[in-house]
Amino acid sequence: MTVTGIFDSTFQQQLGELLEARRDVRSFKSDSISDEVVAELVAMTRFSPSVGYSQPWRFVRVDSPQRREAVEASFKVASADALASYSGERAALYARLKLAGFRDAPVHLAVFSDDETDTGKGLGSKTMPETLAYSTVMAIYTLWLAARARGIGLGWISILDPGTVERALDVPEGWRFIAYLCLGYPATYENTPELQRVGWENFDARSTHLTVR
Repeated sequence: MTVTGIFDSTFQQQLGELLEARRDVRSFKSDSISDEVVAELVAMTRFSPSVGYSQPWRFVRVDSPQRREAVEASFKVASADALASYSGERAALYARLKLAGFRDAPVHLAVFSDDETDTGKGLGSKTMPETLAYSTVMAIYTLWLAARARGIGLGWISILDPGTVERALDVPEGWRFIAYLCLGYPATYENTPELQRVGWENFDARSTHLTVR
């Protein structure tokens, strides 16, 4: 980076490649990730934007087999409910999808938003309290890109009951469950997102959803 804060064209191209290479990973190798690398990835989230500079994200590393099993049990219940909501070919396709990498991923991280944090003194969040959760999602994305730059894959599991996860992990009151992340080295890498590849949703990634008023 130059003193003007402008990045050169090579970096701009590489950044585009990183953004394009980010994928939601469900199948992982058995290779472990060192504690130092996990700590470094979480530390990178301090550069994420947050409302009022509140940095409300809270990462919980889930190593306990019992706690992991409780979260996975919640997933199985929620996934069965989701399957029941579909019919015909869509139900058959849902049943074939691998939607979680609980057993494969060496590292599990649960992410929460501390909705009662005093950091930031409520600046920007008094009228829109949901911006605390938005800030936490930005931190997740920062970690996701930092992990991908190291060749580490991340899978975001959202088919879960938030209350069940909060109780299973025994987190403080006021912490709102945002995401459950599985991290590990990908078993395979695909250029095309899986849901597009299997025909679940054929979204044109070139669309910008930009509207001018």
